[in-house]
Amino acid sequence: MIKNIIFDFGDIFINLDKQGLHNALSNLGIKDWNSTLHTLNESFEKGACSEEDFLLGIQNFVPEKSIEEIKESWCRILADFPLYRLEFLENLSQQNYRLFLLSNTDAIHITHFQKTVGEAFYKRFFSAFEKVYFSFEMGLRKPQPEIYTQVLQENNLTASETLFVDDKMENTDSAKKIGIEVWNLQVGKEDVVHLFKK
Repeated sequence: MIKNIIFDFGDIFINLDKQGLHNALSNLGIKDWNSTLHTLNESFEKGACSEEDFLLGIQNFVPEKSIEEIKESWCRILADFPLYRLEFLENLSQQNYRLFLLSNTDAIHITHFQKTVGEAFYKRFFSAFEKVYFSFEMGLRKPQPEIYTQVLQENNLTASETLFVDDKMENTDSAKKIGIEVWNLQVGKEDVVHLFKK
């Protein structure tokens, strides 16, 4: 029996505009997200480098662009957060489930989300969870098995009684290997509000 649900954030609750990000970076002059930028991004998501170092690292590739332009482009991936998903989550939080959020994200995106949706919406969303886990605060990122183990251990959760919802197969596969039940949500074909139909 499922007693606990761990949710991802991007493309589960908030929609992501990956093409918008690609276009924004391309307009900056970054046509190819190379291995150096990939490593920099992963480091930032783990909290291993500061916001300043991250933005300066990108600026190295487009020195004519300002830090603000780069930050604005970086946030283009964050799209809308439909109200019906928040209402679904709030309803779920009133039932007998322990709810957690586990997201690979960074400080820039969380600050932008808060500013975009407003303080009231922001507080409503995060207060629906017993605890919120961000990769940049944990020093870990999915699909590292340790990130799931930490959430289980800190909250005394049994893996077989826990459901993990994420849109990336590598993340759900990793959680599944340690005994967590998973739903690999297919973006564009499924919606988190269909949870009980699954």
